[in-house]
Amino acid sequence: MKIIANREIKYLFYAIVGVVGSFCLLTEIGVWFLSRNLRALILIFILFLLLLLMVLGLCYRYFSRQNRMLENAVDQINAFLDGDIDARIACDEEGEIYRLFHSVNTLAAVLSAQASNENREKEFLKNTISNISHQLKTPLAALNIYNGLMQEEVKCISDIQEFASLSEKELDRMETLVQNLLKITKLDAGSIVFEKRMENVEELMKDVELHFAYRAKQDRKTLTFTGDDSLMLYCDRDWMMEAIDNIVKNALDHIKEGDFVHIEWRQFSSLIQIQIKDNGCGIHPEDLHHIFKRFYRSRFSKDIQGLGLGLPLAKAIIEEHNGTIEVDSALGEGTIFIINFLIPTKL
Repeated sequence: MKIIANREIKYLFYAIVGVVGSFCLLTEIGVWFLSRNLRALILIFILFLLLLLMVLGLCYRYFSRQNRMLENAVDQINAFLDGDIDARIACDEEGEIYRLFHSVNTLAAVLSAQASNENREKEFLKNTISNISHQLKTPLAALNIYNGLMQEEVKCISDIQEFASLSEKELDRMETLVQNLLKITKLDAGSIVFEKRMENVEELMKDVELHFAYRAKQDRKTLTFTGDDSLMLYCDRDWMMEAIDNIVKNALDHIKEGDFVHIEWRQFSSLIQIQIKDNGCGIHPEDLHHIFKRFYRSRFSKDIQGLGLGLPLAKAIIEEHNGTIEVDSALGEGTIFIINFLIPTKL
């Protein structure tokens, strides 16, 4: 019998037998000295024996039930350790042992959540490494081709200059990928301290215009800005510029010659809104819910230069400023990105 194998339970049974037996013996001695009645002694002995058997029976039944509960708990724990993350111990009643079971179930739930998170992180890391490898493969292959051509076939200075220029573009592409990866990684790790202060939005937009004016002119695309010249935004200037630059760059990448990108900012009662609108080809409805995912590449997009990091980085920066970003688009009509920042209030 398993319950008797438990030393403490065994000692309890011994104690019960000893107490009942001692009380029976003392009672027998007392009755004998008082009455000298043998039949009474036998009757008292039988009654004490029945009492002892009943007490031992009840104890055995109770400890047997407790033993079954513990064995079931051990089975569930072993099942959890063997990989069944849904294994739990039944703990629907009250009592100290059920509190223990509940704590074990809570621990199992926490461990399951951590294991699930670790699996998602491993999968994310695997996909990220795969995407980085894919993104680096194209410029590296191009660089190898250009280098081989310059070494073996190209003799004209103008051709060498052309391939050197192409190589520089591929190197810039790789540098952009690495820099954006570092920025996103720092944001994920929470290692960036934003130096926020009140900034004039129009001055921010002037820097954006300065950044993209030459490119827009070269590509024959129009870049326009409108908004309140006194509007102030509480932000980290450099990081906010990074976010807006990425969105504007994305817009310029997806419009053709003669199209426009228009940036507008305004204040409402409780928020500041920045809109970046273009009249380009638009975003396919299938892609609208995925454009902020890292390395996402649409099967409908003809863009082969995009890295899939600009918009996710912009979104992360905006959210670090307690802002939100939304996108609305129609195929053939254009796209609008709407950025909202709540205005801090003093209560």
